[in-house]
Amino acid sequence: MQQFDLTGRTALVTGGSRGIGGAIVELFAAQGAKVGYCQYGDDANAADLAARMAQKGTPVFHTICDVSSPADVEALAEWSAEALGHVDILVNCAGIGGDLPFEDISLQDFDAVMGVNLRGTFMVTQKFYPAMAARGWGRIINFASQLAYKGAPGLTHYCAAKAGIVGLTRSLAYEAAPKGVTVNAIAPGPVETHILMGLSDEWRAMKKAQLPIGRFGRVDEIAPTALLLASEAGSFFIGQSLSPNGGDVLL
Repeated sequence: MQQFDLTGRTALVTGGSRGIGGAIVELFAAQGAKVGYCQYGDDANAADLAARMAQKGTPVFHTICDVSSPADVEALAEWSAEALGHVDILVNCAGIGGDLPFEDISLQDFDAVMGVNLRGTFMVTQKFYPAMAARGWGRIINFASQLAYKGAPGLTHYCAAKAGIVGLTRSLAYEAAPKGVTVNAIAPGPVETHILMGLSDEWRAMKKAQLPIGRFGRVDEIAPTALLLASEAGSFFIGQSLSPNGGDVLL
């Protein structure tokens, strides 16, 4: 449908080499957007995605960026200006997890999860938002989590970071909407990604047993939410956190 068409738009997806980010890259490109993505420590998947997209006739661009590093984020902005031009749509999808009992979470563990998930979202957004506001149009889509609202045993640091993203999203939305920039979040339930697979077998079994749908989500079930928020169809969403979660919210 035309209202979901991204032709003429330019999108940047952090953490875009695989998982939900990779699915968003593919969907946005299929809808006509010029798409760039970054990753850190995932070169093989990044190259494979680019090759597959080139074969489909929808080339994409990719680079390396540790979003928790100010120097890397600055380099990302410089790369984007050269490879993409300006960025209309920013998707902050880079994230890390890891389950640990609260008493076993070291300061290093806490800082790492906060650094990528929350600090990274803040720094990347702050780098690209001003130009969107100056042009009078933009879409910022941040990735939170259903666990930002529910919490979860063994994921205190992760849940805190994702709750921070919800607060960041809502607050910036007030400032950005009058300037033509929408800021929203996606708060998925458990999805078959490298983050979920990195959690313990016990944790995943416990979570699957809780879900009314009886299974984890697929990345292609999450990406369309990003398309909605990136397109003209999503123009009335301001400061929202949409939650495709398989019924996890019901618990």
